[in-house]
Amino acid sequence: MKKVVTFGEILLRFSTKIGDRLFQTNEIQTHIGGAEANVAVSLSNFGHDVYMVSKVPENPVGSAVESHLRLHGVKTDFLLKGGDRLGTYYVESGVGPRSAQVTYDRKYSSISQLSLEEVNFEEVFSGASLYHVTGITAALSPSMKELVLYSLKKAKELGVTTSFDFNYRAKLWSQKEAAETIKTFLPYVDICSCGELDALHLLAIEKADDSLGAREKLAYYYEQIQQRYPNIQWMSSTFRGVISASTNTLQGNVFVDGVLYQSKVYSIDHIVDRVGGGDAFAAGILHGIIEQRAPEEIVSFATAASVLKHTVHGDCNIFSEGEIHTFANNTPGKIVR
Repeated sequence: MKKVVTFGEILLRFSTKIGDRLFQTNEIQTHIGGAEANVAVSLSNFGHDVYMVSKVPENPVGSAVESHLRLHGVKTDFLLKGGDRLGTYYVESGVGPRSAQVTYDRKYSSISQLSLEEVNFEEVFSGASLYHVTGITAALSPSMKELVLYSLKKAKELGVTTSFDFNYRAKLWSQKEAAETIKTFLPYVDICSCGELDALHLLAIEKADDSLGAREKLAYYYEQIQQRYPNIQWMSSTFRGVISASTNTLQGNVFVDGVLYQSKVYSIDHIVDRVGGGDAFAAGILHGIIEQRAPEEIVSFATAASVLKHTVHGDCNIFSEGEIHTFANNTPGKIVR
C-alpha cells in the first residue's frame, strides 16, 4: 500500500435532471466532488493509502465533505477547517445535441484563502510515494498559485513523485495567466496530464503538420514537451469523439520513453454522468504507474475506468480495480454472473 497525497478544492455540485434548464427546474441532485478529490477516491478504491489536503468551512456542509471522503477511505488528517463557505457549481445536464453547461460559484471559498502557514508540507509528504495536483487549484487565487508551486518544489525536494493535470478551465482564469503559471510548475513535474490543445495554447508549441494523423500529432506534441521539460517522464490524455451529449467515443493515450501507447476505442452509448471522467482516467494512469505496470496495461485500465465512470451519477468513480479489469476484458453489456 503506497501513500498518495492530493491537494485541491472540494466542491458541492448541483445538477438538473436531464431535460431541465437550470432556470426552470424545481428538482436538483447534489454531489460532492472536485478534481483532486475524485482522483483521491479512485486511488483509495484501488487500495492505496490516500490523504486529501484541503480546507472546508467548519459547519454541516464541511462535515458532509469529511464524511464523503471517509466513506470512500480517503484520509482526512490534513483536511483543515475554517473560512466562510464551500465552493459550489451548477451543471445543466446536456441531452442530444445540447451540451451540458457549468456555472461556478466558488469565489472566496475556504480553500481559496488558504495560506502556506496553515499546511505543514514536510509532514504531509512524509512517507509519500506520489503527489497529485491540478491547474484548477492554482486558478483559485494568487495565493493558491504560490501554494501549488511551493508544494511541487517541496515534494521533489523530499523525493516524492509528482503528478500535474493541466485541467484548464477558461471560466476560472485566462489562457495567458494559465500559460504563465503552468510553465513555472512543469520543471517540478514527473507525470503530466495534457493534450494537443494544452501544447498549442498554453505551451505555445509549433503546430504539427496537418498531414499527420491524430496519433502522430499527439506523439509530436509530447516529444516537444519532453524536449522542453526532460524531467517529465509520463504524459497522458484521451481522444474523445462527441456524437451527442449522451453518446461519445473514448480512447486513452499514454506516452513514456518516447513511445505513444493507446487503448482500444470505446463507444459510450448512454452517458449517465460525464463529470469526473477525466479524473477517473488520471487515477487509472497513476495507479498503473505506482504499481509499475506495462504501459499497454496502464492505458487500457485507465480508459476502462473512465468509461465506467460515465455510467454512474456523481463526480467520483466508485468501481474497484477488479471490477474495472472485468469490464475491460468482457463484452460490453454482457451480464456478469
